[in-house]
Amino acid sequence: MLPSPNPTSNKKSALAGAGMLCVLIMLIHITISGGRIAVTLTALNLQRSTLEVGILIAVFALLPALFSVKAGQLIDKIGPWKPMRASAISVIVGAVLPFIWQALPSLILAAICIGVGHMIFQIAIQRQMGQGTPEEKLRNFSWLSLSMATSGLIGPLVAGISIDHLGYRFVFALLALSPIACLFGLFRMRKYLLASHIKTEAPKEKRSAMDLLAIPQLRRVFAANMLTSVAWDTHMFVLPIFGVGIGLSATTIGLIISCFASATIVIRLGIPFIQRHLSPWKLIHITMVAAGLNYVIYPFFTQVWILMILSFLLGLALGSTQPGILALLQHHAPPGRAGEAFGIRMALINTCQVSLPLTFGALGSVIGVMPLFWITALGLGGGRWFTRNAESDAAPSNVELPSKP
Repeated sequence: MLPSPNPTSNKKSALAGAGMLCVLIMLIHITISGGRIAVTLTALNLQRSTLEVGILIAVFALLPALFSVKAGQLIDKIGPWKPMRASAISVIVGAVLPFIWQALPSLILAAICIGVGHMIFQIAIQRQMGQGTPEEKLRNFSWLSLSMATSGLIGPLVAGISIDHLGYRFVFALLALSPIACLFGLFRMRKYLLASHIKTEAPKEKRSAMDLLAIPQLRRVFAANMLTSVAWDTHMFVLPIFGVGIGLSATTIGLIISCFASATIVIRLGIPFIQRHLSPWKLIHITMVAAGLNYVIYPFFTQVWILMILSFLLGLALGSTQPGILALLQHHAPPGRAGEAFGIRMALINTCQVSLPLTFGALGSVIGVMPLFWITALGLGGGRWFTRNAESDAAPSNVELPSKP
């Protein structure tokens, strides 16, 4: 899989490599998206308390929030091969443990291994997909976003059906199959991954993640990423509570959430066309406005068909931003520090996934559920204002983003 001197062959090799990387991240993401459901339901089956279940789910994101930046720096330094191999093994171990031992400690270890493994693997994949021309980067990140959306739909479905038909133990054996397949795929790509790592000269001064946060353009990208991530997580966390409050069944709530998930797949299929007409920042700004307006009106409706439409529209908006955000991070990151930038992004996302349920849970018990929608809308509006000059600001960068035709 080493690149050929022939330019046409090089292009085909890069295309095949990007496609294979999308398949590999799907295999890993199926395990974490299904693993969250399997771990939650297994803990409840073991008669664990709601607090214990909440802490257990937070563990998936806690260590990634703490170590994502270090992981990105390591990948920048040594390349993707060894971290990706180790992370695939970590996910396999995390999936196998609850199959062997059905107890709370094994579930905690599973959450740690799967969460950390997925974090490292995703940062490495994002860094790899950011190589090539500006057009190739946007294409790669569009493929990556589509593959993540697809596996995010497959994982919970596989977990739910497996628990009903195979039981709480064997669902983990099934979830372990995809990272095992991923590990075999990685060995097939070993030469390609080793050859793709470009070593950069070590900096004379010690680097800090704060150096990246000091870059105004990167700060705006991180802010936009964090706010759209919060908006995504708000829907997943608040909607079930809101649905129960208005008397919806679990099946109906699941149907509304599935409308959101299906919309993310639909919009990511259309991203290559959309990106020919809208720059990344214009698309992000449209998303913030559209999602904010959606959250303003969302709690005023109780009709299921309207909630399904609103959920679908919200999925279209929030599902459209990831390729542009990833391309902007790669664009503005200093040479040799793209992995670190992706690590900061991952740290912010995981911090939100840990803190948002706790914060909104506490607020919801005091002020109710409806204001939580409006708080999210206010945050998106503030983010739109904060990033208002992002596209017009000129800044030195390692590549040039494609302009609108």
